[in-house]
Amino acid sequence: MDVEKYIDKYKISSLEVLETLPNKAIAELINILASVRRGQHQIFLCGNGGSAASASHLANDLGKGASVGQPSRFRVLSLTDNLSWITSLANDSSYDLIFLEQLKNYAQPKDLLLAFSGSGNSPNVLEAMKWANLNGLVTVGITGSSGGQLSKYAKHVIAVNSSHMGHIEEAHFLILHLLSYYFMETSNH
Repeated sequence: MDVEKYIDKYKISSLEVLETLPNKAIAELINILASVRRGQHQIFLCGNGGSAASASHLANDLGKGASVGQPSRFRVLSLTDNLSWITSLANDSSYDLIFLEQLKNYAQPKDLLLAFSGSGNSPNVLEAMKWANLNGLVTVGITGSSGGQLSKYAKHVIAVNSSHMGHIEEAHFLILHLLSYYFMETSNH
C-alpha cells in the first residue's frame, strides 16, 4: 500500500473512533474528579505499556497543569512511576501485585483508582480494582470495546469503541486531555 494512502486510511479510522467517545460518561468522570478534589482525596492511576504512559501523563496534567496556581489541587499519583518498588514487587512476589501492594500503603476510603487498560484483562490492574472496591475506593476503568474483566470490576467504565490498540490508546489520550484540560481551561476550578 502506498504510504500516504495508509496514512489517510489510518487517520480516517482513528477519527471515526474518536467521534464515538461517550460524552456523558466523560462528563461524569470530570464530575467524579471534581468531587474527589473537593474532598481532598487521593487519585491513583495505573496501567501497563502505553496505558502506563497514559497514567503517568494524566498524573502530570492533573498534578501540575490543573493544580499549580489553582485554588485547590489534585492529590494524584501514578502507580506506574516508582520503578524500584514495581520491580521489587514483581521480582519478589508477583507482577500481578505491583499496583495492589502500593495501594495498600496509600489508599483510603473515598480515594479514586483510575485504570487504563486497552484489553481490560491485565491481572495487575484487576487485582488492584478488586481490592479498591472492597476498601471503599471509587473505581474507574478506561478500556477498549470489549471492556474485558475491567468492565466488570470498575464501578465507572469508559469503553472506547474499537479493538484496534492504536485507536484505543489514541482515544485514551484524548480522554485524559479532556479530563485535565477541563480543569485547566474552564472557570470550574
